[in-house]
Formats: sequence, C-alpha cells, structure tokens
Amino acid sequence: MKIGNVTLEKNVFLAPMAGVTDLPFRLLCMEMGCGMVYTEMVSSRGIYYKDSKTEELLKIHEREKPVAIQIFGSEPKVMAMAADYLNDRENIILDINMGCPAPKIVKNGDGSALMKTPKLAGEIVKEVVKASIKPVTVKIRKGWDESNINAVEMAKAMEANGATAITVHGRTRDQFYTGEADWDIIAEVKNSVGIPVIGNGDVFSLDDGIKLLDYSGCDGIMIGRGAQGNPWIFKEISTFVETGEIIPPPTLEERINIILKHMALVVEAKGEYIAIREMRKHISWYMKGYKNSAQLRNLVNKISTQREMENTLLRYLDNIEGI
Repeated sequence: MKIGNVTLEKNVFLAPMAGVTDLPFRLLCMEMGCGMVYTEMVSSRGIYYKDSKTEELLKIHEREKPVAIQIFGSEPKVMAMAADYLNDRENIILDINMGCPAPKIVKNGDGSALMKTPKLAGEIVKEVVKASIKPVTVKIRKGWDESNINAVEMAKAMEANGATAITVHGRTRDQFYTGEADWDIIAEVKNSVGIPVIGNGDVFSLDDGIKLLDYSGCDGIMIGRGAQGNPWIFKEISTFVETGEIIPPPTLEERINIILKHMALVVEAKGEYIAIREMRKHISWYMKGYKNSAQLRNLVNKISTQREMENTLLRYLDNIEGI
C-alpha cells in the first residue's frame, strides 16, 4: 500500500488509542504482523509548550517502525508548528485527528468537532502539509450526528488541501463507539476521492477485516478496540490477505505468555508501580470469555507487584477450574 511517497508492506494498521497504544503495546502489535502503528494522539499545543508528558508520547523505538504520529488541534498555525517540529522525528506518516469524540477534546474545537467546520479543517491540512516533509493523512468520522453526515465532503476537502490518505471511522461523533459502524460511508468516501482510504470500525476478527475490505473497497483497515487483548488479529488478517491461510487462534498458554511479555515491556518502560496498574485493564481484555475470567479479574485488580501478577496468571494456567 502506498501513501504519498511511503510504501507499506501490509495494509492492516493499529489505530491510535489514548491510554492503550503506548510503546509496549505497539511493539507487541508489530511483532504480530501489524503493517503500521499509530502513537496515542499528541496535542499540538503540548508540542508548542514543550510539555514533558507530550514528549514521552513522541518516543519511537526502532523495533516498532513503521510508525505514524497522530496530532490534534484546531489552530492551523499551531498545528503547522507541530508538524515542523516533528520533521526530524522517525515517524514516516503525520496523521491529523479529526475523529476523537471525547468531550474534553471536542469542547476545545478539536477532534471530531472539526467535522462541523470543513473549511477550518481544510485550512489546518493545508498549513500542516506546507510545514511537513512527510505525507500528511487525516482521520475523520461519518459526521457529527445523523443530521450532519459529511464524511464525503470532508474527505474531498482534505484531498484538495494535500492529504495523502483518509481514514474513515463509520460512526458519527454522537455515537461515540455505540451501535454499528456504517461501512457504506467508507465505500462512499472511497468512491469519491483518488487517495487511499483506510476503513475503521467494528473489526474484531479475521472475518470482519476481510468483509470490510471486500464490502467497502477500501485500501487498508485500521483496528482499534478489536486489538485490545488481541494483538494476534494483525497476524491473522495479514497472513490471510497474503497467503489465504487461516492460522489457528493462540492457545491459553500462548495467551498467558504474551501477557507476561506485555507486562515486562510495560515495567521496563514505566516502572513496576505504574505498569501493574495499567496491565489490569489489558489482562481483563486478554482473558475475556475464558472460564473463571471474572474471578481472575477480581484477583488481578488487587495485585500491585509483577511477581504476584506472574504467579497468579501461571496458577490460573495450571488450574483453570479454580484459582
């Protein structure tokens, strides 16, 4: 798949998710066959003010490449400044978030609030494209609400102002992540622009991924919540796309081993205190649907050390009937 002057070997990507797609999780997803990972979204104002927490979000490891950095903001000049600042970073793509529905983002006119102001959105893309030496892409939603479905209009404006690819999440801002994603709107956007279109929304399995590609004709797919606790999804889809082979799901032992590896990466990156607390949600995702998973979750949520977490998970593996 080609985006601007960048050629990607695979067309299945990890979506940017605040509090989820940190460096350790991105490393895991790349090992599992992801075609490109996206950072957690980064505030253009945070870059402007040289915020230390923002700087942490911008760190890129050699083993996670190729990487796209996603920035958000609604001030064209500040966004352009952020793009210029990121020119010497190791990301190959600069993505602009125009789809985040979070109230704290929208209230400032950022994220999916830009779906209400296509002219301003176009100005932002134009200024960022002028400032960036890397291909600039944009992520949008279906529209602001059901009375304002304007993904096609937005996509055309983004293309006209220099964007090299568009990602479309098939929900309105009002839906947040409820209901079903509208894959028809992804197909409509694909048919309306000449740049690559990446489909996003409701891909939780190999079957979902292949159906989205076939149904919408999109050039690639972006997976968000479907990757939570399931980084194998990238390997499953990319393997099938490349070879037609259906690989077996991970065994319980393989799943536990990946959790332990994930935990070790987070401990290395953030220290034990933060890591163990962050891993609680990941373990809940990894183990969802397994026997006695609720009992395991209750135990995990009380654990505060890496060793105790390891022992609990291994004990569960050895005695799934009662831990």
